[in-house]
Amino acid sequence: MKDSSRSTMTPQNKAAAGRRASATKASDGSNAKQQQLEGFTVEHPTTLTTNQGLQIPDNHNSLKAGVRGPTLLEDFILREKITHFDHERIPERAVHARGSAAHGYFQVYKSMSQFTCADFLQDPDQKTPVFVRFSTVAGSRGSADTVRDVRGFAVKFYTREGNYDLVGNNIPVFFIQDAMKFPDLIHAVKPEPHHEMPQAASAHDTFWDFASLMPESTHMLMWAMSDRAIPRSLRMMEGFGVHTFRFVNSRGESHFVKFHWKPRLGIHGLAWDEAQKIAGKDADFHRRDLWEAIENGDFPEWELGVQMIPQDKEHSLGFDLLDPTKLIPEEMVPVQKIGKLVLNRNPDNFFAETEQVAFHPGHVVPGIDFSNDPLLQGRLFSYTDTQISRLGGANFHELPINKGVCPFHNFQRDGMHRQTIARGQVAYEPNTLGSGTEFRVDGGQHGFQSFPEEIDPPKVRRRSLSFDDHFTQARLFFNSQSAAEKEHIIAAFRFELSKLEVPAIRQRMVDNLAHVDEKLARRVAEPLGIGEPDAKAAAGRAGFRDHRIELPIDESPALSMADTGDGSIRTRKIAILVADGVDSASLKPIRDALEQAGAQCKVVGPRLGTVASASKRQIEVDMTFANTPSVMFDAVLVPAGGESAAALAGIGDAVHFVLEAYKHCKAICTVGGGVQLLSTLGIAADSDAPAGVIVAATPVTNLGDATGATQIAHDFIAAIAKHRHWDRVNIDAVPA
Repeated sequence: MKDSSRSTMTPQNKAAAGRRASATKASDGSNAKQQQLEGFTVEHPTTLTTNQGLQIPDNHNSLKAGVRGPTLLEDFILREKITHFDHERIPERAVHARGSAAHGYFQVYKSMSQFTCADFLQDPDQKTPVFVRFSTVAGSRGSADTVRDVRGFAVKFYTREGNYDLVGNNIPVFFIQDAMKFPDLIHAVKPEPHHEMPQAASAHDTFWDFASLMPESTHMLMWAMSDRAIPRSLRMMEGFGVHTFRFVNSRGESHFVKFHWKPRLGIHGLAWDEAQKIAGKDADFHRRDLWEAIENGDFPEWELGVQMIPQDKEHSLGFDLLDPTKLIPEEMVPVQKIGKLVLNRNPDNFFAETEQVAFHPGHVVPGIDFSNDPLLQGRLFSYTDTQISRLGGANFHELPINKGVCPFHNFQRDGMHRQTIARGQVAYEPNTLGSGTEFRVDGGQHGFQSFPEEIDPPKVRRRSLSFDDHFTQARLFFNSQSAAEKEHIIAAFRFELSKLEVPAIRQRMVDNLAHVDEKLARRVAEPLGIGEPDAKAAAGRAGFRDHRIELPIDESPALSMADTGDGSIRTRKIAILVADGVDSASLKPIRDALEQAGAQCKVVGPRLGTVASASKRQIEVDMTFANTPSVMFDAVLVPAGGESAAALAGIGDAVHFVLEAYKHCKAICTVGGGVQLLSTLGIAADSDAPAGVIVAATPVTNLGDATGATQIAHDFIAAIAKHRHWDRVNIDAVPA
């Protein structure tokens, strides 16, 4: 007899069943959080009940006074159901509202005991469970993934000493130096209060009004206008702790530390035109990409790197380590890679896990401590306050996703949504009534120890003069970009500032940019209908600091996204364009080679179902030109087959598909007659192909000889591995 329960299981349910089966296998600690969460995870039983367990006989009809009469207040089942629905939504995060997350583990490469006594950084055989949430900053929960914005990169380590949260971004610096300005920054970048527009965008007057009056924001603005702010994938972006923290070892010795997450797949961005189109075509682009990669077993990986500075070398770099608008160039202090992060399991429930997870930079473990960074100091207060507001009370730590895997005990009691039942009469310390002996915690040597730093008097409401250089590192960043990246930054500034209704704000901004690079400022100003950049005008405004530090380097290759990654095409999505008459004999070896290299190929045609090849074989079509645009793919293959190529050339959407991919500098391979789709660009089979375009004759496949196809695949893979061919000329003339 057929097992109907198994036959109707969805892929998601099958995946969940597999996760449960594997949760008990690992003995290295990596599944400790999953095992704990299983205790809170429920399956759907065969009966329907109220929240109190009372079986419900009818879930379609309310209790009425007669079949056509009024509904009775007595219907407690209806009231419970409606009341719960009315309260299903909690306040979204003020910032980082739109996010996606995954479970995984962290594993240190070797013991870091020389620098820190943090337990999870000691044993290379120990895998620490983690939950990682990525997010945009400015938009609401319903906004699009691919907007130009900073991305949050928050990691919760469920360690044996308690939870440790490394709450950072994909950019290593921030807009402001002191938490006092954080509400102003967010009020400025959020939709303008008089009409609640624009959503999830910084291209409006209030943001740039604020930024133009805050020269300390200049370094961060350079990053935000770069391709870092429009990542290709959450799996292809760096993460940073932003602030300077401390490592403290068992001897009480301190090192300042900066945290880096380095993605295995490299750092890659979208084209701006592409990012805007994706926002309309698939607002869940990044969320879907992360989910599908994990479900497919292409587990995202990052390496954790640290830059460490001994306590007595704090002032040796020429800039202030406590300034969150500064980074440490890797050429001055190399990044040491100390462990890896692997995301290998999607959440079972978005709300219970991704939405309810509560991060906090103050969640630390012994061996990790804070610095006096004034932005970090403000965050240590703000995050607790925020979680209490969002999650309904002080017991947010008891929600399953936030609960540590180690035991916890204190005398905090009661409050909304308390989930633990504390026995006994004692809720204070010191005491003797808990166990009959005195319990006292008073200056012990175990547990978390704050680093005993000497504090300089007096109390002041003033900024350190060492924070006054606002332009040197902005210039370093710009100098370090490739030619294409510089052009993208200029174009981004032009786009954003052109959206402003007040010309004076545009002028102030380019005046500030003149202190970064005069040519940059002039190029940005050209189409904005304003005067020439005036560096002296910027220097005369309140908030300007005429202070420069001397760095030992003019450029830092580590700040560029160019030529990053492992050189592979793993997880890249390739569109194969087909119509009736496609040459399946030459297509198969090319497709096989792409998939063996780790790419994911999808067949795109004029209709779903199948197309007939030239040899009358049926080829399955995964997507159509109507439902899947080129912006969803990393590269395009147009196989051989004269009839197929002619049919595609007659379909406007197919021609647009290829031209748009060309405009966005993606790798394109046309075989044989497939070159017809490039005719609009003046590219013929015998012409010199532009960068990243493979124009190949039909390969010889007679008698099983796939030599030609193999060479085409090799060339195409090499082109895809470069991610984008940003040096492609005249793309502005492409009609797409």
